[in-house]
Amino acid sequence: MNNPYVAALDFLIDAGVTVALMDEPNDRFKPIELARDIMPSEVEGHQGKNKDTDSSIALASTHNDTTLKSHTETIAEAEKLVAECNTLDDLKTAIQNFDGLSLKKTATNLVFADGNPNAKIMVIGEAPGADEDRQGMPFVGITGQLLDNILKCINLSRTDNVYITNILNWRPPGNRTPTKEEMDIATPFILKHIDLVKPDYIILCGGVAAQTLLKSKESISRLRGKIHELDNGITAIATYHPAFLLRTPLQKKKVWDDMLMFKGLLDA
Repeated sequence: MNNPYVAALDFLIDAGVTVALMDEPNDRFKPIELARDIMPSEVEGHQGKNKDTDSSIALASTHNDTTLKSHTETIAEAEKLVAECNTLDDLKTAIQNFDGLSLKKTATNLVFADGNPNAKIMVIGEAPGADEDRQGMPFVGITGQLLDNILKCINLSRTDNVYITNILNWRPPGNRTPTKEEMDIATPFILKHIDLVKPDYIILCGGVAAQTLLKSKESISRLRGKIHELDNGITAIATYHPAFLLRTPLQKKKVWDDMLMFKGLLDA
């Protein structure tokens, strides 16, 4: 019989809850005291009267001074960071230090890349899953094994001639689909990643990755089966994500067709 407490913990971990913020559970039935705005004159009158009051006023002042960056400003900050990156290590450090994505706060590890950085073929997914988040590597676990088998069918391998990464380097909580805003913020980093690796060909795994880099609103079923060209001139194909194939095995034949098309492209 499964332990219900262990099952509850597993559920929380899969949902992205990995840190306990308090020693005791929060009593959500306890009445909440609403704070009112404090005028500057009131702050002066309360100085020195109560240490707790002074701390509350200081906290309120700090909160009021905090300015949230707009979506455009966050993207501009990302673009500024990548402009200073000359190596893959520089890019990895920039992603690690960038605080413009809230996903960083809920993820366990940065998932940067795997494979041969000198490879001429680059595989790009959308975002890490639970296994990737735990190990800090893209496309591991059952999903990674399936990708390796797909690549092996056309004589490709992440250890020899393929380089693998994701557009997002942080796992979305609960393996949810990344939002368009999150992908927009991550786009400068993946474009710089591509620029540093300089692949000849790119395989886009999944609809979100394909739509983002191909700048298309079409579904993956319409984007796959074709040869595309990115804005930087690199040849690319789009295909179903291995995680999708695990849920719908009948689509494996279409991925096989995509790989045969890609192999013909390589041979030509």
